[in-house]
Amino acid sequence: MPDPSKSAMRFVAWVLVPLVIAIAAAAWFLLDPGFRSAPKSAAGTPKNEFEQRVRDYLLEHPEVIIEAIERYQERKRGAEQSEAQAVLKARADEVFRDPDSPVGGNANGDATLVEFFDYNCAYCRRVDPLMKQLEAADAKLRIVYKEIPILGPNSVFAAKAALAAHRQGKYLAFHKSLMTVEGISDKDKVIEVATKIGLDLDRLRRDMEDPAIQKMIERNLALAQALHINGTPSFVAGDKIVRGAIELDALEALVRDTREKK
Repeated sequence: MPDPSKSAMRFVAWVLVPLVIAIAAAAWFLLDPGFRSAPKSAAGTPKNEFEQRVRDYLLEHPEVIIEAIERYQERKRGAEQSEAQAVLKARADEVFRDPDSPVGGNANGDATLVEFFDYNCAYCRRVDPLMKQLEAADAKLRIVYKEIPILGPNSVFAAKAALAAHRQGKYLAFHKSLMTVEGISDKDKVIEVATKIGLDLDRLRRDMEDPAIQKMIERNLALAQALHINGTPSFVAGDKIVRGAIELDALEALVRDTREKK
């Protein structure tokens, strides 16, 4: 999953640094009466001097800016997490029990793990063998698959084919086979997998053009955005949202925690 932290840091810096300077200048103005009442000089106004003194201080102590950015990001993450938790609670049926979402493992299992993924995501492919191990070792695990094709047209094509395969009762076979494909899952490889598992290709192509499948993908993408899921893979179980690839023991702990809280 692409890590947005570096780009976010650069973006926040562009936005926050001028704000830090402005706030510092304002504070200096309010807390230093003598400086506030300083007479104007031919060289400039007190405001210019405020800004210069603040600028000099920040240049000498750049860690202040970094600390401000880090605190801002921490608060932003906290707010996003709270918002995501509220969305998860309010839209639990859509997350865990959407009748249109393909289900693997034990359909009547006592714990549900939802995976948001993209067929062209290298991290999703890295996690896929772990998902298979988890499913094989846990007879009571229910897995819900949510396609969020965020990596371009090939991913959209693959997601539509997967959902069309679901209509032929072969979603899991298609999904598990396509996840093992090397390189980009483009149209040729998708059709190759569809042929390999015995799908009716004419029906597959017709179903892929059904607006209902496009709408389902759009719903998945909107749901992921509401949950602040910006990359793949991401997992939801119980009241927890985990963003990014994780190891088998972390997946097991996620499922175990879900059962313990029931």
